[in-house]
Order: sequence, then structure tokens, then C-alpha cells
Amino acid sequence: MALTPVTRPKLQLVGVTALLIASKYEEIYPPELRDLVYICDRAYSKSEILGMEETLLKALQYRITIPSAHAFLVRYLKAAHADKKMVQLSCYVLDGTLQSYDLLKYLPSQLAAAAVFIARRAAGRNSWSPTLLKYADYCEEDVVPVARDVLKEKGSEKGELRAVNKKYASSRYGGVAGTELLCDF
Repeated sequence: MALTPVTRPKLQLVGVTALLIASKYEEIYPPELRDLVYICDRAYSKSEILGMEETLLKALQYRITIPSAHAFLVRYLKAAHADKKMVQLSCYVLDGTLQSYDLLKYLPSQLAAAAVFIARRAAGRNSWSPTLLKYADYCEEDVVPVARDVLKEKGSEKGELRAVNKKYASSRYGGVAGTELLCDF
């Protein structure tokens, strides 16, 4: 709607079409068009919804998602040949970054790389590897300042922001919240 003005009579059509696109993207079984027509009390036909779907997708240039830090993390963990503990540590570190405004200056790929870097060090492995360099496209010198900032933020957590620590303190997540994360680099 920021790209193309929408008239008031078409607002519900845009909304139901956005719901259709989102459900196709996220759900195993998206709603059928006839169900969406019914939801709109037959204000729009199947062809109108499909036409608006095409219009919306073209306006967005078919860019309906962005790569998240978690998507990068999965890739980097595969490249790092991570074991279960390193996966849990990396997720713990990365989830903690979601609560910090100060870390928004970093790209999701940088935060994921920093999480893997920190987890590798905490697990006693080499900080970075040639395989990670290839797949992350960051050298160790690029990752170190981000990792330092992540650990600095982790050390200054507010009392009311303890949900991540509580989650990763449980045995289900390997109790990795109790792991000492040193900033000795």
C-alpha cells in the first residue's frame, strides 16, 4: 500500500489477498479461493483475488521475504560441521541478539557469523575455518568486532530480558545458558 494507493472499496481485497499470499508461503495447506470468497461475503470473486495476487506480487517485485539471521546461522553451522552443543550455543547467542537495539546496525549474516564464532570458541574449537570463510564470506577479522559487541550486549542484559536465558538454561536446550562466554579475543 506504500507503493500503490488503494481505494477504500479495494482494501478488503488487498487484505484477503495478502492473507492468501502469506498462507501459501507459510502453510502446508493454504485456504482455498472459495473459502476466501466466502470470508469476504462474496464481495470479490476468485478471479478478482487472483488478479490482486498478481498485482501485489508484481508491486513487491516478488520479494516477499528477507533472509533472517537464523537462515544464515543454519548455513554457517553446516559449514562449521557443528555438533549439538555448538548448535545450541549458537542459537542461544543469536536469540539474545534479538533483544538489542544496538545490534541492529549489523546485518543478519554478520550476527549469525558472530554467534558461530562465539560458540566455536566456547566449545574449544578454532574460532574460524577456511570452510566458514568460503560459505560465510567473512574472514575472522570481520567477525571479531561483531562478536565483541554481541558479548558486550549479553553482559549488559536487563533484568526483565531474561527469557532467552531461561529458555536455554533448560535441559531441553542443553543448559547452554550456563556456559561461560569469554570475550578474550
